[in-house]
Amino acid sequence: MQSPCARRRAGTLQPLPKPDPASAPPPPRPPWRVAGRGDCAGARAPGGGGGGVTRLRARAQNPGAGGRLPRRPLDSAMGSVQAAGSVRARYLVYFQYVGTDFNGVAAVRGTQRAIGVQNYLEEAAERLNSVVPVRFTISSRTDAGVHALSNAAHLDVQRRSGRPPFPPEVLAEALNTHLRHPAIRVLRAFRVPSDFHARHAATSRTYLYRLVTGCHRPAELPVFERNLCWTLQADCLDVAAMQEAAQHLLGTHDFSAFQSAGSPVPSPVRTLHRVSVSPGQASPLVTPEESRKLRFWSLEFESQSFLYRQVRRMTAVLVAVGLGALAPAQVKTILESQDPLGKHQARVAPAHGLFLKSVLYGSLGAASCTLQGPQFGSHR
Repeated sequence: MQSPCARRRAGTLQPLPKPDPASAPPPPRPPWRVAGRGDCAGARAPGGGGGGVTRLRARAQNPGAGGRLPRRPLDSAMGSVQAAGSVRARYLVYFQYVGTDFNGVAAVRGTQRAIGVQNYLEEAAERLNSVVPVRFTISSRTDAGVHALSNAAHLDVQRRSGRPPFPPEVLAEALNTHLRHPAIRVLRAFRVPSDFHARHAATSRTYLYRLVTGCHRPAELPVFERNLCWTLQADCLDVAAMQEAAQHLLGTHDFSAFQSAGSPVPSPVRTLHRVSVSPGQASPLVTPEESRKLRFWSLEFESQSFLYRQVRRMTAVLVAVGLGALAPAQVKTILESQDPLGKHQARVAPAHGLFLKSVLYGSLGAASCTLQGPQFGSHR
């Protein structure tokens, strides 16, 4: 190429040729970006990702497709063959959700229109471009309307040959980037051994149930507490009586009286390590004027595992004690009856007041820490 001086001597000064845009290097992309896809592949749908709901429902209604989106060209080429050097990594992830919009945490398969939290998590995981389909194994199943400050699950991700496993923090960021529902968030991720099981390895689970008194009609509840507590149409509770009654539930017992009828388990014996009834706090978004007339209460239950709806049934019985419908000593009688169809124990507290607060693993070091969700502040 001639220099500018040489071109001046030649009597002309031609502009330098412009670089070809096609030859410019592409911008770097995150390690989880799917090869061959445009930027729209990971974009969130406007308004909270309504398109993701439609797609999830369509997939649930077409079980013949295996419950997944059509395979990408890369996946079709790889098939189910595990290339040499490909490493399958197992992760433990903690995540939280507001359960109001979901049919529970478990994935909904088949032709039902309802959607579970797991459906959204697995849809987000498809963008990881794993050689094998990613499936979440949930630690603690929660019903429709139940929330989680911190639930847990394990999943396996296998990248293409020669690519190292994702660092845990990259995995968590990628899942959050591609989650299409604003009421779900991944809190943290850890690498765990390949034989780790999120449900079987848990050593402790804690549930929180929130009550409110002083609100005689649900419509009077502040909007930022809607679907987050059980509104009792009473001015007060006999908390001392509830605390006395709760002592009868502590320890190892046959909790058949507090499980849902028709939900058999190998053994109804469980050990309740802790149960407490204490003053609670309003959401920090509730105004001082509103919070003054309301009283919030927190019930907490800790055990390695629970029977189906055990926490909500125990809550209903303790509330009956607090309202004077039961004496504390009657809770022991109900427990010993092993009858789930009795007048008081057959009642189930509403789902929207229940939160899975934490899941602990006793032998995982840093991964066994308690991950707390948002804390409810107070204006008092």
